[in-house]
Amino acid sequence: MTFSIAARDPETGAYGLAVTTSGLAVGSRCPYAKAGVGAVLTQHRTDPRLGPLGLQLLSRGLSAQETLDALVAGRYDAKWRQVAVVDSAGRTAAYHGSEIYSYHGHASRDGAIAIGNILRSEAVPQAMLDRFMADPQEPLELRLVAALEAGVEAGGELGALKSAALLIVRDDDFAWMDLRVDRAADPIAELRVLAQEYAPVSAEFQRRVLQPETVPDDATLVRLHKELVAAKA
Repeated sequence: MTFSIAARDPETGAYGLAVTTSGLAVGSRCPYAKAGVGAVLTQHRTDPRLGPLGLQLLSRGLSAQETLDALVAGRYDAKWRQVAVVDSAGRTAAYHGSEIYSYHGHASRDGAIAIGNILRSEAVPQAMLDRFMADPQEPLELRLVAALEAGVEAGGELGALKSAALLIVRDDDFAWMDLRVDRAADPIAELRVLAQEYAPVSAEFQRRVLQPETVPDDATLVRLHKELVAAKA
């Protein structure tokens, strides 16, 4: 009951992932990425342990397919899992467990993969990928959200969507964008609004991490603090 997309931007090397589902708080369980290493999507009776483990394998130099093979090898529960991987060269790989009873599948091109399960139509992954690839000049975060929108237009999943998430990593150990709609009537629409509002201020949040000494104090908050101290004197 989840559909998602993961991609590597060939120009910047950034990894971007977007996911939506009829369950709550999908961003806390499914998308994983590390700058310079790769991206992993884990879903369908989701095992969130596979995300960090997949990134560890990728960091050792394994390809997307080698990483995927290692993630599912010898696991009795692999037949309930669905996993997608993008590596540092933009190669992709996907796994669909034999116990996924519903319409499910994936579509991929160099640098991008869309995947889903418990879908209304097998056309969903390809529709997502086509929309993502349609305008390479559009900001990565908006292309990812547009892919989710295309998935809905192609049929979406069987349940009513409740949550959605967007994760983008660039050059740093921390995410450039990590946005989550944990419960909403239209989570993808809310995710688009969040992405549009966050992108213009993202550099400022990065500066607070890397150059905190260059960030000026908020004049309004300084004034309010002084007034609070004076009132208590």
